[in-house]
Amino acid sequence: MLNYESVKLEKGLYHLANRSFTQALELADPSAQYAGTELANLDAFERQLKRFDIRIGGADCDKVEKFFTTTESAVLFPEFVRRAVKRGMEESILPEITAAVSAVSATSCKGFSIDESGGSYSSETAEGADLKKTVITEGDAIALSKYGRLVTASYETVRQQRIDVFAVMLRAVGHKLAGAIAGNALGTIVSSVTPFPKTGAAMAYSDLTALYGKFTDYDLTTVIASPANISAILAMDEMAERTLDEKGQVRLPFGAKLLKSAALDDHTVIGISKDFALACITGTDVLLESDRLIDCQLDRIAVSVRIGFQSLMSGAAAVLTV
Repeated sequence: MLNYESVKLEKGLYHLANRSFTQALELADPSAQYAGTELANLDAFERQLKRFDIRIGGADCDKVEKFFTTTESAVLFPEFVRRAVKRGMEESILPEITAAVSAVSATSCKGFSIDESGGSYSSETAEGADLKKTVITEGDAIALSKYGRLVTASYETVRQQRIDVFAVMLRAVGHKLAGAIAGNALGTIVSSVTPFPKTGAAMAYSDLTALYGKFTDYDLTTVIASPANISAILAMDEMAERTLDEKGQVRLPFGAKLLKSAALDDHTVIGISKDFALACITGTDVLLESDRLIDCQLDRIAVSVRIGFQSLMSGAAAVLTV
């Protein structure tokens, strides 16, 4: 018998200190031992799906009730829900606008500030003189806000749904939740810089090139705007010859990626250098009431996450008011 077939699944795996359900599974059934086998591309959770023959996609996709065939297979359901919601969040613009992601076990964390007024980088240092300084000091506390959604449904409603269809519903919840979180992220950027106005009555391509010109130490990699402003940009003559890149994304003539966010109002266009502008701090991963889900209590699927943002380098973001 392979090791994954003998792993004991129980509710307690969701309640271990400083260890997620997947980490607990990996500890009991390390992926490294499957190197070179047909199971090499599966993680510990996916091997458990195989163990109980739960097919979550394809023509032979099972229905949700397959998770509840045994008391052990039911333990897998909360992790399936968490992964579907998490995938929806990862399909949002959040990964496209954050330079780094860190995790803390608190509802707030200390930020930092950077002072580079001690001299420019282009200034030569005379023999025997002190080097120009970049000073990093402790900043204000960053509050990690809680975002969540309560999905209500009866077991009878959900049990006959195909698993892949139910996963789409959960991904949509995660995607929209991430859209709300993106509003926090973009608000952090806006509050960290002084915006500059458009030059005419309506936004023109020259305003976008002016946004590009605001970046001296860093490169403008990403432009974020509301759906209405994205539509206006795409209608500009300068965009007539633009096509989607290999990843299906639109780029401005000077190379910056164009992103849409309904969290932005129609008076704000943001430009960032993606690798230097914003940090994301998470207080929790996606949280669920796992015990309720294992016990088939699907009337209340509460999904939540705690998260905050910090602006990083000065000059890595600019805001155009239109």
